[in-house]
Amino acid sequence: MKKTHLVFVSLLLILCSCGGKTKRNTTENNVTGIEKAEAFGWNLAIQSYTFHKFNVIEALDKTKELGIHYIEIYPGHKLGGEWGDTPFGYQMTKEQIKGIKDLAASKDIMIVGTGVFTTDNPDDWKLLFDFAKEMNLEFITCEPNIEHWDIVEELSKESGIKVAVHNHPKPSNYWNANLLMDQIKDRSTTIGSCADIGHWSREGFDPTESFKTLQGRVISLHIKDILDKPEDGSWQEDTIWGNGILNLEEIFSELKKQDFKGFLSIEYEYNWGNSVNDIKECIKHYEELTDKIF
Repeated sequence: MKKTHLVFVSLLLILCSCGGKTKRNTTENNVTGIEKAEAFGWNLAIQSYTFHKFNVIEALDKTKELGIHYIEIYPGHKLGGEWGDTPFGYQMTKEQIKGIKDLAASKDIMIVGTGVFTTDNPDDWKLLFDFAKEMNLEFITCEPNIEHWDIVEELSKESGIKVAVHNHPKPSNYWNANLLMDQIKDRSTTIGSCADIGHWSREGFDPTESFKTLQGRVISLHIKDILDKPEDGSWQEDTIWGNGILNLEEIFSELKKQDFKGFLSIEYEYNWGNSVNDIKECIKHYEELTDKIF
């Protein structure tokens, strides 16, 4: 009986050991693509213009529903709640800034950027950077006037806040990557692109080639997928990621190759009033691609 008992105990220990090893492997294999991308330095965010039909408080609620922890808020987005129609921006008081930061934090969300900011008044840049410091923002998305670049660069270097230059379509100063590089190639590396891949494609550029032109000078992205150009030449609408013409796998692979670290903001510009389920599908596609790439 003793011998039998010892054999049984030994077998039991072996089985437990094997079971523990299998469990560890399962845990490792269950790391999601998004988690692998985050470990590499990619953070999925929401550009609040996605929810511009709603106020900031409602946008934060929708961001939480999506399971996203970062948001970039566009200037002028109405705060809502106790703040009513107060616009997000440098006009906010310190009390309002603290209030909206605390509210976001209570939903496990960080406000990491603002944009797209434009101005013809050079004095506005100091106000914007002071606001960004008070908000603890990591970057400002903007399209500076050419004559404002010295001011913007100096403020960025002083504050450590990155400048992400967006590419609206023509007649924007930065509608293609070469135009942007002409302005920033000899400036601080705190300045780079906020690459809107949908706008590049609408202007006839391959986003992957545009990233190659930027040579790693990328701060953040506005991610979307778009439909093919209609025969009548009208606007190419956004669509759920993977259903459009953009080769997102190739784009993300190029970003990884360039060792990109930063925020990828979902900017879904369709089905404005009821887009959460669409965006969940976009996130699902992002999960599949990042799992494959990483």
